[in-house]
Amino acid sequence: MPTFTVHAPPVRSGQSADPERFVFVRDGFYFWAFALAPAWMLVHRLWLALTAYIVLYALIGIVSYIAGVPHVAGYVVSLLIAVLTGFEAPTLWRWTLSRRGFAFAGLAVGDDIEEAERRFFASWIARKPQEPPPETQTKFATPVWRGPPSPSDVIGLFPEPGGKR
Repeated sequence: MPTFTVHAPPVRSGQSADPERFVFVRDGFYFWAFALAPAWMLVHRLWLALTAYIVLYALIGIVSYIAGVPHVAGYVVSLLIAVLTGFEAPTLWRWTLSRRGFAFAGLAVGDDIEEAERRFFASWIARKPQEPPPETQTKFATPVWRGPPSPSDVIGLFPEPGGKR
């Protein structure tokens, strides 16, 4: 069953989180990020990731041209980058959401996104609002100085210092 991470939008002043704006990001491989990475990044508004992707491809193209790398090697490198993009697509999406101020709200599990949404919001509504813990000031005792260790102080499993092992 797929696992989704749930991200809550930034809360506007004096309002609570709008459930309509929550974003569910599925863990796993994204085929469209593998097949059409620039288009997938545009759809999800991953501007910095798209810029880095384009710069990476440009650098690889320039370096392979200067080094005289065969075209087959360039295709293999492109395929590997596409596979990496497909696997790392949810991470890029989560990173962009956290940059936009979205907060991690929890995890949801479901066969599809609708079931995951139902399960998440059912548990979200059932939760009681958490009250902040009362402020308590912890007071620590002053450490006691006993001086240098004596020869009878033993740390470990041996009955006395210098004893047989």
